[in-house]
This record gives sequence, C-alpha cells and structure tokens, in this order.
Amino acid sequence: MAAAAPPPAPTPAATALPDPTPIGHPLFTRIRLATASDVPHIHKLIHQLANFEHLAHHCSATEASLSSTLFTSPPFQSFTVFILELSQTPFPPQLHTHSALFSPITQTITLDLPIDDPEIETFKSNDKDCGFDVVVGGFALFFPNYSTFLGKPGFYVEDLFVRECYRRKGFGKMLLSAVAAQAVKMGYGRVEWTVLDWNVKAIKFYEEMGAKVLQDWRICRLTDEALQAYANPAAI
Repeated sequence: MAAAAPPPAPTPAATALPDPTPIGHPLFTRIRLATASDVPHIHKLIHQLANFEHLAHHCSATEASLSSTLFTSPPFQSFTVFILELSQTPFPPQLHTHSALFSPITQTITLDLPIDDPEIETFKSNDKDCGFDVVVGGFALFFPNYSTFLGKPGFYVEDLFVRECYRRKGFGKMLLSAVAAQAVKMGYGRVEWTVLDWNVKAIKFYEEMGAKVLQDWRICRLTDEALQAYANPAAI
C-alpha cells in the first residue's frame, strides 16, 4: 500500500503593508511679501475686517488709495504687508519671490476635515506661478515705529486678519509670528498692536503668545474735521 502524501506546507501569513495614504487632510501654507498686484485682495480683506469689528461705516479705503500709498518704499522701511496663502498641493520653490530681507515661510498642517471655502474663487491668488488652487486666507499690515525708552525701532501691526473659514487653525499665530521673527532678525525692540476690548478670544490668544495687554493706556486720535482744523496752524 502506498504511503500517504505529506500534508502541504503551511501558507505564510500575509504581511500587512503600511497604508501610504496620509491620515487627515494636509494643507500647505505660505506667508510672503505682498506686492501691488495683491491690492484687490488686500482691499477685500480690509473690508471684511471692518465688518468683523463692526466698523464698516468708518472704512473708506479703496483699491486706488491702497495702490497709491502701500508700495512706495522697500519692505520693512515703511508699510509692509504679509499675505497668507493656502493650497492643497505643495508650493513650488520660487527664487524671484525672495528679497534680501525676507524669504517666504512655508508650513504644512494636517486637518481632520477639509476646509470649505465659500469664497475660493474671489480669493484665488494672483501669483501665476503657483497652482490653480492657491487661495489668499489672510494678511498682516505693519510698519516701523520707535521706542525712545528702548532706544530701538519696532513694528506696529495695524491689521491682522484671517478669513472666517480659516480661523482657529493657527494661521493668525503664523502671521504674527512672522512679524515678530522679522523684528528679531532686524534687531528691533518690540512688536505692538491694539485689540478691541470686547474681543476676549483675541485677548486670550495674544496673552497666550506672551503679549502684555496694557490696561493703563488709551488710544488718542485726530482724524476727519478734527485733523483738518490744523491745516492752518496760524489760525488756531
């Protein structure tokens, strides 16, 4: 009688391969110097900021007035604007966007859910060398001031704004950190700005970043008729 055939060799257990699909939704960010071609977006962002602060009735800026005043001096010597851009794909290297004092800052964050931007067409970037999906998400406008107590210049941040759908993702901190880093790089003594007293979320955010909210100071301002009254000092 023939011997029984030996049992087949056991099949090796399948080895699970790591899933190459990234967890979450990556979003690529870039902070760069604004140029005159960004004025239409800056103008829209300023008006969104005015609406957020319930001050739209005081906002008379136009694209023409911004174009004629914002980009008349080299960056950091006068009015300077940082633009926050976002993309679903990585930003390509762009040597022509670099200046002697500032190179664009790129970061990648991972979100649990994608962001639904209802104004994506309105805020598509004007940078033709980037992908079609690059969108402007916010801005910071700042300029030099001077502290006689420190004997050093500093930066005053006039506006810091992130569009509503991109808030609470860390983008405001990115913009403010970029201004602070530039101040340190240039040997400046401080960065300062104002915040509305009812904006408790912003106040908490600034304090968590290490800023001191000065309770004993008030803003004094001459504008409109009160300013024009000084057009002829001899008549005062």
